[in-house]
This record gives sequence, C-alpha cells and structure tokens, in this order.
Amino acid sequence: MSDIYEPYAKLIRLIILDRLFEVPENNLLLRQMQFVAPDVGYGRYCWNGECRACEVQCRTVTSDAEFPALACRIKGLEGMRVTRLAFEVKYNMADALGSAPAAK
Repeated sequence: MSDIYEPYAKLIRLIILDRLFEVPENNLLLRQMQFVAPDVGYGRYCWNGECRACEVQCRTVTSDAEFPALACRIKGLEGMRVTRLAFEVKYNMADALGSAPAAK
C-alpha cells in the first residue's frame, strides 16, 4: 500500500463510464481513480473541493437517482456507478478507460 491511500483490506468494484474497475475500499473516489489511472495524480485538482475539476455524476446500488459529487470529497462504494466525469478526470483516465473491461 502507498502512503497516499487510506488503509484498506480489500478491493471493491466500481463502474466508471460503463467500465469495470477494482479499487481500494475506504478511499476517496479521486484516489480510487488514481489507483487504476496513475495520471490522475498529475491532474490539475486542488484535492479540497474548491476547483470543482473533479465533478462527477454518480448513482449507488441502493438508488437509481443520479447525483452530482466531487470525487475528492466522496468515497467510492461497492457497485457505485460513475456516469459522467469532468473533462480533466476523463482525460487523465483515458488509457484506463480504454483498457478496462466493459461492465455487465
């Protein structure tokens, strides 16, 4: 484990733009994205919610309603679907999104 991640015991599944990823539990969504796409760490994010460059649209397994969120402020949960990414995040995740398996 790296010092940038919160302690975790297992990987959970997230669906980002209809692609399946396994990421460390108990971490902010932006850190989870960085786990599968290291370029996220080089993005122009403030990591404290002020710049809004990490804005996403999500839905949880318990609700079909989408909600806006900042990836630097929420933790990704098992089965969460991220349906929209801000341009900067999508750009930094391009390689990972291109090589990840499609979600079922």
